[in-house]
Amino acid sequence: MMLKLVSEGKDHAASYLQYRVTPHEIISKIMSYMEQKTPRQYKLAVDVGCGPGKGTVLLAPYFTRVVGTDISQAMVERALAKNNPPNISYRHCPAEEIPFASGEVDLVTAMTAAHWFDRPRFLQEADRILRPGGCLALLSYTMDMILEYRDISNVLNDICREFYAALLPYRSSYLGPSSRKVYFDMFNSCSYPDKEWTECHPVRRALPVSGFIGMVETFSSYQQLKQKDPSEADNLSNRILTKLLTAMNVSCPDTEVMVIVNYFGMLACKPSSE
Repeated sequence: MMLKLVSEGKDHAASYLQYRVTPHEIISKIMSYMEQKTPRQYKLAVDVGCGPGKGTVLLAPYFTRVVGTDISQAMVERALAKNNPPNISYRHCPAEEIPFASGEVDLVTAMTAAHWFDRPRFLQEADRILRPGGCLALLSYTMDMILEYRDISNVLNDICREFYAALLPYRSSYLGPSSRKVYFDMFNSCSYPDKEWTECHPVRRALPVSGFIGMVETFSSYQQLKQKDPSEADNLSNRILTKLLTAMNVSCPDTEVMVIVNYFGMLACKPSSE
């Protein structure tokens, strides 16, 4: 399965935990949807492809129990090693074989992960474990993040586009040319009548310039370049970092910029009776 190939190493797991944006706003959107559909106490949420659990822990206040699953042992170990709320646990398993009884789960989420799954099998498995009236949330974001800094945002984003273009040849063929299309195809193939598509939900975060670079370095295309030619990957990151700092007229890589990440995806509610 593809997810295992791109998130296996311990260094990559550590980078995920350090640099990936934690989507508080996205969790709020998921829970707002769920509360509209099934307004009652929630017992169990399963976050599939959880990585180091940055999104998983945000579900903790809403559920009696939250379980994150990932096919990467390194990701699960990293998730277990951090400080977790007492109602959080993690399991090492594939997305297509989730170890829960049929109809046991209130919410199934996959945040920036479902594009790597065997999608038809995953949707079938999510349907199996969801209770009637349970909800499914599949969300991701576009790679072309936007930077804002004083009056030179356009200059910075031209540099960012150079970064993204250099990584494009290393994008996995499994994803096709557009991650958005992958998710929209899953939305269309989901059989639940009650479903909605979220086209663009911007999440804003102030990050150091080095943190922005680190975030891009967690992407699968960068990881593929790093596997093929580590020195070229390092040179690319350093070259882009230098260009950004020069354009900003600063020397410290800890200088903060506003990073805008555009999320998209689907929310769906399993029929209460079938």
